[in-house]
Amino acid sequence: MIKEYKNQILIIGALVIVFVFAAAVGAAIGVTYPNWSKNLLRPVTSLEQVSQNGETVVRTVEESAVIDAVAKASPAVVSIVTEEVTLDPARGVQTDSQGIGTGFIIRADGIILTASHVVANQALTYKVVTKEDKTYDVQKIDIDPSIDFAILKINAKNLPTLKLSDSDAVKVGQKVVAIGNALGRFDNTVTVGVVSGVGRGVTASNGSGISQGTLENVIQTDAALNPGNSGGPLLDLSANVIGINFATTVGAENIGFVIPANVVKPVLEQYLAEGRIIRPFLGISPVVVDEATSMLYNIPQGIFVQNVVQNTPADKAGLKPRDVITKFGGIKLDGGASLAEIISKFKVGQTVELEVRRGAKNLKLKATLTEAPN
Repeated sequence: MIKEYKNQILIIGALVIVFVFAAAVGAAIGVTYPNWSKNLLRPVTSLEQVSQNGETVVRTVEESAVIDAVAKASPAVVSIVTEEVTLDPARGVQTDSQGIGTGFIIRADGIILTASHVVANQALTYKVVTKEDKTYDVQKIDIDPSIDFAILKINAKNLPTLKLSDSDAVKVGQKVVAIGNALGRFDNTVTVGVVSGVGRGVTASNGSGISQGTLENVIQTDAALNPGNSGGPLLDLSANVIGINFATTVGAENIGFVIPANVVKPVLEQYLAEGRIIRPFLGISPVVVDEATSMLYNIPQGIFVQNVVQNTPADKAGLKPRDVITKFGGIKLDGGASLAEIISKFKVGQTVELEVRRGAKNLKLKATLTEAPN
């Protein structure tokens, strides 16, 4: 009996020690992380009450953030339409309008950004239609097809605008919103998703399956992008533009691609300073050799030269097909960046040193960049 009693005392003593230790740890956590208990008990999806048409409704915080971002951004999103004059034997001369893409206003005096493939056909007449159904003639188009980017100018004042954000700060899993002229018929269509990946490489093609070039270091999203969304903004929940929607994937759902805002910023800045896009030009068909490709084919990381255009800076510098450019102007090309992105850091007329691997040889060449042809 006495032995049993002693055992009970020992058990009680042990429990007291455990409780005291737990209380001490809890107090320490409470001092260091004063909101720890609240965070543990907080529901995964927070709710809030908002007033809507005189009634109180309940929404998730995320829903409210999306709604607010759309309300803030959509007035600056425009539809891009074409006008084509045709002669119909039955109806006579007809003017047909068709929505082909999306753009967004970046300056209140009528500077609009979109994707270059949206306005690539110079034989067509383009117009811009705002959310309020006001139509403007496009006065001027400047394009940079190397990054599928275009700048349109309309005559207007006091337009609503959007702001380009820092796309390098984008995180995989981040919630995003796309606004666009879906299928060329449903303007200001909103889709929501997340950033699915960054640093992707994409070879885009037109509706006929003809390659339009390879773009590197683009953003992937699962927000639904339909034909007609091209050129529209991909937004964060602060209604800032993290990129320009430009491509979807045939045969797959919810895989879309976006030109990062930081890629177009230097081109836009130069356009605003000079009044037109002036692109430095080398004259090759490049392919990025990333780490995996380098290991697979035993070639150095960099830019693989598929073709060299005659009488261009690349041709005059002595570049040849099968060369791999490992450094451009002192910049090591092992980070997966596209050549267009690297060249955009230099100016027309600037002489750049290239480090090249040709077979087993390392060469140093010099190329003087010229202005890219339109």
